[in-house]
Amino acid sequence: MRRVLDMCVSSEFRPTHAAALRKAAVVALCALALAACGKKEVADNDDDPKISGQTIAYPASVKTLPGIVGQPVQSGGDRMLNMPGRLVWNEDRTVRMASPFAGRVMEILVQPGASVKAGQPLAMLTSPDYGLAQADARKAAADSAVAAKSLARQRELYDAGIIAQKDFEQAQADSARAAADTQRTQAALRMYGAGGGDAVNQRFALRSPIDGLVVERNINPGMEVRPDQQPNAPLFLITDPTTLWAQLDAAEADLGLFKPGIDVELHSAAYPGEAFKGTVVKIADYVDPASRSVKVRLSVPNADRRLKAEMYVTAKVQAASFQGISVPSKAVFLADNKNYVFVRTSAAPIVFERREVRLGVTLPGTTEVVSGLSAGDVVITDGNLYLQDILRDATAVNAARASAK
Repeated sequence: MRRVLDMCVSSEFRPTHAAALRKAAVVALCALALAACGKKEVADNDDDPKISGQTIAYPASVKTLPGIVGQPVQSGGDRMLNMPGRLVWNEDRTVRMASPFAGRVMEILVQPGASVKAGQPLAMLTSPDYGLAQADARKAAADSAVAAKSLARQRELYDAGIIAQKDFEQAQADSARAAADTQRTQAALRMYGAGGGDAVNQRFALRSPIDGLVVERNINPGMEVRPDQQPNAPLFLITDPTTLWAQLDAAEADLGLFKPGIDVELHSAAYPGEAFKGTVVKIADYVDPASRSVKVRLSVPNADRRLKAEMYVTAKVQAASFQGISVPSKAVFLADNKNYVFVRTSAAPIVFERREVRLGVTLPGTTEVVSGLSAGDVVITDGNLYLQDILRDATAVNAARASAK
């Protein structure tokens, strides 16, 4: 190379015609030599994929393909319907207490949060009306006793032939009326949880009709209460919290998913990751005209009392399911009015095969594949359209070459 450059320099100082020709030749030779010195060999790209039919095969030198993600096929799929709901007291096991008699509150015997038994006193009232009921019961008992004694005497006289039969029958009727009145007054006292004692003390005990928990107390000593009074809140609210109700708002289109007796899965933000069971017990007979929703009631067991009334919950109901092979919906693409997926048939070297598939049930995010895939296949979920472009371009090139021949 140095000799060539020396010739290029020295030839510039020979002015003859022949020298000029030689100068041009030397300059051309110098240019070729310089070009040859600066040229680098370009190696062929050995990482390009090889296309064969529906298969894309990469050489063993290619270890990874960024942007192309595969996922094994799954077995079966479910569509879960989520809807909001709210927990409320079980009204079949809830009582809102009111006083059957007018009177004044004298003493409070239980506080909110206390567990009570059926028949346990909640508060003591002084009630003239209750005293009147006690007095009526005592008078009826006394009248019944007098009528019974009178009937016994009349029977003796009738048996001796001293009185007429009609007088004896009248005594029988009077005794029966007195006994019936006694039974009535005693039953009234028992209905309100009072005994049939002899004392007329006007002290009435407001008692719990069920076993449960005192949730509210809206009564204070000295308060005047009346049976016809409509308070803003009950005197006592007692409920059995071991069973709650869940109220759901089901869309009109999803009403067919609910039937009495089916189980529903409930989730609460208070207990992440836990599921509670509810059973459908009632479906409303009308559709809300404003929201176009239907009220669905669930019975929710709550033996450990972890769930609380007025909690918000999310109900999950199985809307659809299938048992066949399922793939992510984004793994399926449409080409020439046919559905295809790319399957990675080999990981080393990397080989992909495009397969035509026949689809079944389609759920949100999941698609059932009826034919074209087998258990264990790995489908491409990300990058499948890139592989489709490679296959399409190669097919177009092959078709052009074939037509050229």
